Amino acid sequence: MTSVSMIYTPKTEEEVAARVKAIEAILIEKGLMSQAGVDKFAELYENEIGPHLGAKVVARAWADPAFKARLLKDATAACKELGVGGLQGEHMVALDCSDDVQHVIVCTLCSCYPWPVLGLPPNWYKSMPYRARIIREPRQVLREDFKFDVPPSTELQVWDSNSEIRYWVLPKRPAGSEGLSEAELAKLVTRDSLIGVGPAITPATTVQ
Repeated sequence: MTSVSMIYTPKTEEEVAARVKAIEAILIEKGLMSQAGVDKFAELYENEIGPHLGAKVVARAWADPAFKARLLKDATAACKELGVGGLQGEHMVALDCSDDVQHVIVCTLCSCYPWPVLGLPPNWYKSMPYRARIIREPRQVLREDFKFDVPPSTELQVWDSNSEIRYWVLPKRPAGSEGLSEAELAKLVTRDSLIGVGPAITPATTVQ
């Protein structure tokens, strides 16, 4: 759970939800989409598309160096090998974290996000405070809002997604994860670690 301030976000969740419902009603009334289509879209992003797909890709990359090389060369093509792809993921780039560098993603203009591997963006990702501060003071934002203290010796790189390219983060494989299956590795990958605002969790943490 993040503590990103939403004070400068122009709409409350209730206002945004009301606006979405109004737009939905107009589109259905004008015959531009159907209620069944809306329900199917919601079902897809609630149950079938989300960070668990990104976690599956990361687990494969951790377990298979050849796949990782293909992922870093062309993330969109490599994800398709695992059946992961689609809208808002036509041109994805995976950013490899290490002891030397930690990557973080943002969309400074709006909320561009790699839907196929992360689902829909969280509200804080779309908020003005996050979008403005993460490019000015990333280390401070990670420490204060996400309790993620990146060592001074680790370089922080912030990547600005846009409508053409959607970045996402390949987190550093945690210590103690040697010998785990891909299914077990996937459980260590969180949405925040795929955005870069947190690390992958350790096996020791999962058993506590």
